[in-house]
Amino acid sequence: MSPTGKAVAQAGGQRFGKLKATTVSALWATTTALAIMFSSGLPAGAADTSTSTPQIQGEHLRIQFDRYLRSRVVARFDGHETMMGPFVASETVAITDKIWSEFSLVSQKSERVSDAFGAGDRLIVLGKAGPLTKEVSVTIYDEFPAMAFFDVRYTNTGVAKLAVKGWTNNAYTLNAQHNSRMPAFWSYQSGSYEKRPNWIVPLHTKFRQENYLGMNASDYGGGTPIVDVWRRDVGVAVGHVEPRPRLVSLPVSMPDSGHAEIAVNYQHASTLNPGESLNTFRTFVAVHQGDYFRTLADYRRFMMKRPGFQTPTPPDGGFGAIWCAWGYGRTMQPKQLLDTLPTVKRLGFVWVTLDDGWQNNVGDWALDPKKFPRGDADMKALVDRIHQEGFRAQLWWSPLSAVPDSELLKDHPDYELLNRDGSKRKVSWWNSYYLCPADHRVVEYHKALVKKILVDWGFDGLKLDGQDMNGVPACYNPAHHHKQPEESVEALPDFFQAIYETAQALKPGSLVEFCPCGTAYSFFTMPHFNMSVASDPGSSFQVRSKAKTLKALMGDSVPYFGDHVELSDGGDDFASTIGVGGVVGTQFVLPSLAEKRSKSDLTPLREKEFETWLRIYREKMLSQGQYLGRLYDIGFDLPETHVIRKDQTLYYAFYAKHWNGPVELRGLEDQTYSVVDYVNGTKLGTVSGHDARLTVEFERNLLLEVRPQ
Repeated sequence: MSPTGKAVAQAGGQRFGKLKATTVSALWATTTALAIMFSSGLPAGAADTSTSTPQIQGEHLRIQFDRYLRSRVVARFDGHETMMGPFVASETVAITDKIWSEFSLVSQKSERVSDAFGAGDRLIVLGKAGPLTKEVSVTIYDEFPAMAFFDVRYTNTGVAKLAVKGWTNNAYTLNAQHNSRMPAFWSYQSGSYEKRPNWIVPLHTKFRQENYLGMNASDYGGGTPIVDVWRRDVGVAVGHVEPRPRLVSLPVSMPDSGHAEIAVNYQHASTLNPGESLNTFRTFVAVHQGDYFRTLADYRRFMMKRPGFQTPTPPDGGFGAIWCAWGYGRTMQPKQLLDTLPTVKRLGFVWVTLDDGWQNNVGDWALDPKKFPRGDADMKALVDRIHQEGFRAQLWWSPLSAVPDSELLKDHPDYELLNRDGSKRKVSWWNSYYLCPADHRVVEYHKALVKKILVDWGFDGLKLDGQDMNGVPACYNPAHHHKQPEESVEALPDFFQAIYETAQALKPGSLVEFCPCGTAYSFFTMPHFNMSVASDPGSSFQVRSKAKTLKALMGDSVPYFGDHVELSDGGDDFASTIGVGGVVGTQFVLPSLAEKRSKSDLTPLREKEFETWLRIYREKMLSQGQYLGRLYDIGFDLPETHVIRKDQTLYYAFYAKHWNGPVELRGLEDQTYSVVDYVNGTKLGTVSGHDARLTVEFERNLLLEVRPQ
């Protein structure tokens, strides 16, 4: 949108823009005529419900409005209806110093519709408050019976200009269950923060997180535009379904012990002239049983109906175990890597990753002459040697950033992304500056680097790394001639699409791993890489919860890398990656080759453990199975449980500090199964039926294979 906010609004509320009638009186006449049409003389197929309370329902939810266009959500599961909270001003607009929240109902209309997302039912309600007319269109598609999609329009029917500050959609207050145990709610949070918090957290009184999907630190921003709050019985999610990243906030709070609050909020100053209309983004509310997995999976299915949101093709060998040389650090010498390969090969790894430190600097991406004195010839020889040993080779790279003294910025200072005040935007970890992804020269420069890495040097894959990749600030560089500063934000997915498509064109089947360093992945980038990763997990729980999130958003065909096992609890928790269907990996070093002792040292004891877990990984290959994310609630179900299906066999993974008691084996058919602890090779007997239970005792984890007899 332009700085003045006068972009033309598209049909269905797809943009936050404006419409202008010929005159104010003509617009008001049209509004009045619509009101008459809604209450009488309706088109064929439309229902006249002007005298009743407006509502629309699908198989699993109902949206009800009162006479002030406040609304509430009713969940409908298993023949039971649950009012999730009271009527609240769910859609509001902020103008000058007032929030317009109550609009007297003028009319309503119900109709059947069909569009690119399928057939469904639509309710349109019209309300009036002061100089504003408000139209809310709610659609429930037959294929998405637990989701309601909102298109909201505000029209200035007065005679004076209105200073708009922003709007809020789908703001709801959710009631806690009566006599619920603590916590009353669990939640999925989608904002990206420098502290890299868990994405899945229980709520507590006074909790609040804004989940702003712009920048929350110099180089931390972006995310998937959904938040979800659920109780033990049912949950509610809100978000937007725009085709591009938008600078919205999705606040989640728990103001007191009995309630939680969620919303979609957009702050953007603009002027609404007489006769103009403002369309919000297209937003939604969804209900579900269990945890947030179903909502994310349904959101993905909906977005896949949009052009450009295809599932990426899995890379060749993408489910093979990964060894990364990062354990040796930035000072690693090629000889250290080569001398480690025999051990890497003996343990059964498939990929060898050359990590940060091969380059002269961030930005120029030339070879470090101290490590590669013959330049390209030395790097190609290294890759050839990796291939000769039977491995695939992957190269670490951090796009979109350049250090201040790079030749790139000396020659092309206009490549930089600039802040509103003209200052440069810092990427903290690399001590560098942002490049603008919306500048076509920046895109072409990165495409040329892809060619050098994959073709000239011969690598089989890219490891794209950096928290700055997940979101970028608005760009005010006048040399870029942006129509609006937010072009950089919206262009970020296109930038990575160019990298991905270039890689696949040059070397079909090449691996493009996307590691945004602890940030909450942006859904809009997901079509443009073919390996996700736990991305510097701070705990084993993050390994597992990120797996559940990314498998919901990307599906099972895209490999999920659990990242280096050294980052898990105790530095040895292969079970967390294997149990959720992840690809295993490590950054181990040989102590005899390392400069100093570290947790990455491959001691004799660790080597035996690695041999065991790598054998289990290769034998089971659960990373190629189907993740059954709807069977267990990651928050309320204890112990924490994940399930993978391969053919007719189910693999259960239980996690707890200590557990002694029954566990449920959900998802089984009405037949008899044998149960084996496949890590220790222990037979645990047989179970039968849909609600099988087993009494077990374990520390940290228990991995079971449940096979039909």
